[in-house]
Amino acid sequence: MIKKNINSLFIYFLAAHAVVWTVIPSISNQNLPLDTIEHLAWASNLDWGFEKHPPFIALILNIFYQIFGNQDWGYYLLSQIFVVFSFFIIWKFSEYFFNDKKYCLISVLLLEAIYFYNFTSPEFNVNICLLPFWALTVLYFWKGIKENKTSDWLLLGVFTALGVLSKYTFIYLIGAISLYLLYLIFKKKINFKFLISILPFAILIFPHLIWLTENNFATLSYGLSRTGLGDPNLFNHLKHPLIFVGKQIGILVPFFILLYSIISNLKTKLNINDKKLLFLLVINLIPLLLVFSTAVIMGIKIRTMWMTPFYLFYGVFFVYLLKKNIKFKNFKKFLVIFMILFILSPFTYLYISISETNKRTDYPGKEIARLVQQRWDKNFSNKISIVVGDEWFGGNLSYHLRSRPKWFSNLDNAKDIDLKGGVIYVGNPKVLKKLCPGIFGTINPTGICMIGSK
Repeated sequence: MIKKNINSLFIYFLAAHAVVWTVIPSISNQNLPLDTIEHLAWASNLDWGFEKHPPFIALILNIFYQIFGNQDWGYYLLSQIFVVFSFFIIWKFSEYFFNDKKYCLISVLLLEAIYFYNFTSPEFNVNICLLPFWALTVLYFWKGIKENKTSDWLLLGVFTALGVLSKYTFIYLIGAISLYLLYLIFKKKINFKFLISILPFAILIFPHLIWLTENNFATLSYGLSRTGLGDPNLFNHLKHPLIFVGKQIGILVPFFILLYSIISNLKTKLNINDKKLLFLLVINLIPLLLVFSTAVIMGIKIRTMWMTPFYLFYGVFFVYLLKKNIKFKNFKKFLVIFMILFILSPFTYLYISISETNKRTDYPGKEIARLVQQRWDKNFSNKISIVVGDEWFGGNLSYHLRSRPKWFSNLDNAKDIDLKGGVIYVGNPKVLKKLCPGIFGTINPTGICMIGSK
């Protein structure tokens, strides 16, 4: 395979991945997934943080809503843009490690065997939002070390901040980077120019820190609550780490099957003086070890989807580690297994989506919004400006209603709100019926209270 063909194959792969994983959920799902609806609810009412996560994903979705409105396929496309752009960054990163583009291609194709980057990718959420910033941070950290350009260090600070503003699990990558920097400082192999990356990081992160202090660190509290930290059971310090390891092994089985199809054996020699290998070890293994240590020390659950960005560079790592064992005469065998996985995953998704009819993506959000809008128009003259309720029921109305009302979980701390200016409450029908001062109705299982101007 000549260089031109390799580049073409890579582009075809990116295009095919994006098209398949945009089209399949678009034609098989009736409603957007839970996380996407939830984040779209936040996007209707932007702030510097939210109870569950930092603010960046809401900003991205707000921008996309201005373009696509409530067209579901646009958000499946958005998710794939984040995935394939991450693949592209990994491709550019791999060029620093391999002179032969065939190794670069294999490094990226291997990722198609990890279900985070295909089967679960249609649901645009904070885990997908993390991917490009994880990849860009690693790339510009490497460029900063090797080329020591001011622009690279500044961009490192920008991408690191955007990673943290996407999801706090990004700190595990920051931990790995910090350890590597300490090693370089100890070896006196780096100057302190890298400190300029702190400036853009601090500027971008500062407004969110203010929001956190003003909101009693709600996001941190939510994150800890999701781990089961409140269950003081000593056995958890063993159980949860073992479950974590078992799940990671299961996730990586297809990856290693695909890898094994193109290598002669798994024997390799670790050269401790190989700076590239050391870097790959740090960015791939240290974040995982830090997560494992967290589970051991705190006895907490590590949710599988939190690990979505952690394997982005596994292809580069294992191809570099086993480079001498790769047999290109087996490339056709590799492609056959790759194609089986590439086709099997979307067909499995399609089958589950069609055969199971009680999923969140089967929720008739558009139809419910139509009925609500119809009843509103019969009773009120003004538009719907606010929806109050949980992220799922309220978020769906905010997304589907033509006026794109702002979503609030409650109005306890809301300012300058005119309760007669077009408000819909959604929630427990028994409670709402007693309290509703306007038009009340029920669309099973949700109660709806409408308050507007006649």
